[in-house]
Amino acid sequence: MVCVRLNPVKRIGEVSSVRMSGQDAIALTRSLLRFETVNPPGRERDCARHAGALLEQWGFRVEYHEYAEARTSVIARAGGSPSKAPLCLTGHLDVVPLGARAWTRDPFAGETQGDRLYGRGSSDMKAGVAAILLASRNLSKKISNTPGIVLVLTAAEEGGCIGSYHLAQTKLLGKAGAMIVGEPTSNYPYVGHKGSLKFYAGFGGTSAHGSMPELGVNAIYKAARAVSKLETFDFAQPAHPVMGAPTMNVGTFEGGQGVNMVPDAARVGVDIRTLPGMDHQALLARIRELLGEETELDVFSDMPAVWTSPAEEWVQSVFEICRRQLGTQPEPRTATYNTDAGNLLKAYRGAPTVVLGPGEPQLAHQTDEYCSMERIRQSVALYEEVIRRWCGI
Repeated sequence: MVCVRLNPVKRIGEVSSVRMSGQDAIALTRSLLRFETVNPPGRERDCARHAGALLEQWGFRVEYHEYAEARTSVIARAGGSPSKAPLCLTGHLDVVPLGARAWTRDPFAGETQGDRLYGRGSSDMKAGVAAILLASRNLSKKISNTPGIVLVLTAAEEGGCIGSYHLAQTKLLGKAGAMIVGEPTSNYPYVGHKGSLKFYAGFGGTSAHGSMPELGVNAIYKAARAVSKLETFDFAQPAHPVMGAPTMNVGTFEGGQGVNMVPDAARVGVDIRTLPGMDHQALLARIRELLGEETELDVFSDMPAVWTSPAEEWVQSVFEICRRQLGTQPEPRTATYNTDAGNLLKAYRGAPTVVLGPGEPQLAHQTDEYCSMERIRQSVALYEEVIRRWCGI
């Protein structure tokens, strides 16, 4: 782990024009898309340093955190008051692989057609990061004597929120009184998402020649019987009024080294999405009992569900800001995906949290991913108003 603290430089002049800010939001999104931060391997360092350098120019106090070589997160602050904690705005810098299907656009060039800005990570979620950066820049000179804001741009969100997990173990996050997560929501405010419990279940056997299977113990058969048990697993958990029921998916199945060998090892990958209040350790204990003591469970993602009551005062304020942009009163919704909020709330305990970003949720991880440029511009205005209200400016 490497922690680097940099001194802020002199602020540049604030750009107040809404038209110019909108143009800058598109240009900045395009510049972020050009950094190839596909995870794996990630290599977010260059993109993180680019964002950090901009924030330094705008007067922010910038720090970096690397949990591994080139896996870099950014923490930036402006303002601050002992009477009230800052507002956190957060997003991730990594993107998923391109997939097997061929793209019709250059995934790292930021090509446009009509209102669409194409690129891997355009919706998920470099447009959201760009909007957070621009909104923060536009207000940076006005929040010096206010509660202020803290920006958290994370590495390694895709595939388990590993960067935020490591970041939450440090003291770099400080405090926050509320949090905006800029993941793709089409600028519709979500009040949370399910928790994440991901693990590999390993099964051992005894190798033998494929022509004499009676001399061995087939680990794949053990894994297959386990999958059947998992398919009918009963969570014994009532559905959440907004999130619905918890879910389980067996996503990978590995085993064997040759068709003429009895496999002595097999492994399945399991993805469970949980509800607020569910005890992950108790759930894992039930699964261990179901699969048998010989089964080895390797847990690589363990984050609680994120939920803020829609009636919470700050959430209602965010709903009102979004209502004017959406033209309709938001209703309580939650995201189907997971976010870094589950880890960040380990430091920002009790902070009301809203997931709100310009990307299109259904385009995340898709071939020819794109984001609406108009929504990017709208999100800058939304974030600005949320910051203004929090800071009282």
